[in-house]
Amino acid sequence: MSGLTAEQIAKRRHSIGGSDANILMSGNQDAIHGLWEIKTGRAEGVDLSEVLPVQMGIVTEELNRRWYRLKSGNEVTAVGRECAAEGFDFLTCTLDGLVKAEDAIFEAKHVNAFSNIDETAQKYMPQLHHNMMCAGVQTAVLSVFVGTLKYEYFSVKLDPFYAATLLENETAFWSHVKADTPPGDLPTVAAPGTKPAVRRVDMKTSNAWASNAGIWRASKDIAKKFETATKELKALVEEDVAEAYGHGITAKRAKNGNLTITEIKL
Repeated sequence: MSGLTAEQIAKRRHSIGGSDANILMSGNQDAIHGLWEIKTGRAEGVDLSEVLPVQMGIVTEELNRRWYRLKSGNEVTAVGRECAAEGFDFLTCTLDGLVKAEDAIFEAKHVNAFSNIDETAQKYMPQLHHNMMCAGVQTAVLSVFVGTLKYEYFSVKLDPFYAATLLENETAFWSHVKADTPPGDLPTVAAPGTKPAVRRVDMKTSNAWASNAGIWRASKDIAKKFETATKELKALVEEDVAEAYGHGITAKRAKNGNLTITEIKL
């Protein structure tokens, strides 16, 4: 179960949806290529029926709408409506709802208790912009359960520059799907913040800032070398290797295929 009908799932192969937008703006070229393989029929879509966070979000979606109505006083309508962007019929979405009082789409999310709400908004910014473009509105209401004890909702305005970059990526990607040719690298830009940054602050009098600034300056080159070495070590481990070790470190492969490198304690 993915929250969509079999017909809707089949349609997704022939268009770009909101969750696809997150991939296309991620800068992860492997994920983008994997999406291209799905859209061109070379691979099956990922089975989300046993992915607990996804299923939790599906199950709590109606509660999310009800909680938003309770806290905001606004009604959510058009649940499940399918939309396509004007002039770009390959851009589609299935709405969690519309908030008429805000002239906005409604987007329900359920994240874990340790999530930062601003980081959550940044994570889903491509999907929000994609769905706004499909619905022809300038505002999205993001309604979020954080674990089981915290709830927040707020509005996100469409950022024209970010939307233009997203549209460029989606159009370029779809041209490769239609031509049956692998996509190249797609440009990425930072997602717009949910709150405007307007202040400049002088931190010279902060001892904590001074201490951590010194550590940051002393460590940045080392950190860069560490990240490079980690990437190159992982590249040396072949796909059928469960564990590689030597010279004081070990790289172990998890069930999902990800490698974790740790120091061997003697």
